[in-house]
Amino acid sequence: MKQETTDLQETTDIRVESADFDLSAEIARLRAGDARVGAVVSFVGTVRDMNDGDDVAELELEHYPGMTERALQDIVAQARARWPLYGVLVVHRIGPMRPLDQIVLVACTAAHRGEAFAACEFIMDYLKTDAPFWKKEQTPNGARWVDARVTDDTARAKWATR
Repeated sequence: MKQETTDLQETTDIRVESADFDLSAEIARLRAGDARVGAVVSFVGTVRDMNDGDDVAELELEHYPGMTERALQDIVAQARARWPLYGVLVVHRIGPMRPLDQIVLVACTAAHRGEAFAACEFIMDYLKTDAPFWKKEQTPNGARWVDARVTDDTARAKWATR
């Protein structure tokens, strides 16, 4: 599902899809024609070949359609309330993926790098804890669901004090 809003002040593009994305094309589209942009910060998460000491042959991501997009919209709205952003892009893939495949792209544009860095990190930290995605890994010992990490909760908690 794709959700996009555009006006003279801001652009938001949130997508949950199975198709891979082209990082260069996505960034070019996000900053296209906006001379106010002084900083573009992006994060790309990829599938690792190992997790918790086991080889990972495949990672499958599932989501709850509608609920997931609403959660991502809320996270972006929270970031926009904290920092003066021009553009925000969130692309999260679902379905089966192999090691090295791209999973998620978060990108933010702003006048200055500090705002763009902070917003990008904030969105990723909240996405890891608040967005309803479920991960299942295929390992030599069979399939297993990936549990939430304490480190993700810790990363999210640091934003409560700011």
